Amino acid sequence: MKWSHALKDFKHFLRIERGLSENSIVSYALDIERLLKFLEEKHITDSPTNIEKEHLHLFVFETAKIVNPRSQSRLISGLKSFFNYLVFEGYREDNPMDLIESPKIGRKLPDTLSVEEIDLIISKIDLSKPEGERNRAIIETLYGCGLRVSELITLKISSLFFDQGYLLVLGKGNKERFVPIGEATKKYITFYKDQIRSHLDIKKGYEDTLFLNRRGRQLTRAMIFTIVKRLVAETDIQKQVSPHTFRHSFATHLLENGADLRAIQMMLGHESITTTEIYMHIDRSHLREVMDSFHPRR
Repeated sequence: MKWSHALKDFKHFLRIERGLSENSIVSYALDIERLLKFLEEKHITDSPTNIEKEHLHLFVFETAKIVNPRSQSRLISGLKSFFNYLVFEGYREDNPMDLIESPKIGRKLPDTLSVEEIDLIISKIDLSKPEGERNRAIIETLYGCGLRVSELITLKISSLFFDQGYLLVLGKGNKERFVPIGEATKKYITFYKDQIRSHLDIKKGYEDTLFLNRRGRQLTRAMIFTIVKRLVAETDIQKQVSPHTFRHSFATHLLENGADLRAIQMMLGHESITTTEIYMHIDRSHLREVMDSFHPRR
């Protein structure tokens, strides 16, 4: 079995059977391609069905010298998934990555913005330009609805259920969920959609895509990161701010104001409540307030 065939089949499995997003599939493919490059450099001709554990151990050892523990852990996880797939399909009897342990890493939580810092970032948007209204709607949607970047750029006009107060969001694994939307966010989206977007020369295939670039096409993930980076650079905020920071702030502010963790999980689109618990840093003073407010023995 050739590596190219195995990789092609694996990507098809991830897309169809596991329902992963294209970004996730690309990440898995890059792990395999990195291994292939290493094997080529070392003149190792093993196929995916008979590659020796020693060669994989060497690859992981060499890679650990040039990447951080977090990247190394992700790489090992990706390769384990690939060989588990080969075992599942009957191409191998064992997973040669089973005895390779991932490095211990601490979970680094992103910075959280205060409401004042979010308002400061939004105040730096130049509303005299058409893209200014679009960018304000983007930031308000990221923070007001807690969306992932991939969910934001694929948001459809047909998924705006403003009368009911919801957005229909396409999340990870192509799973849909309804997310509540506040009046302020609805106002900014509506203004952008009716006053700015309606004047664009929208290209075929993007008629239903909400946020567009000046050429009438869907925005890229990189463009959203650039928009946020440029706005933050105009402030004195010293935190590491990305589009994901607004999602994290959304969840944290809800929790601090008494929202139920299960409700936050549903809005964020986390499959497991454990993910939501780890995702948010909960200060002890808030836990004390919860105990004092809700426990019968308070």
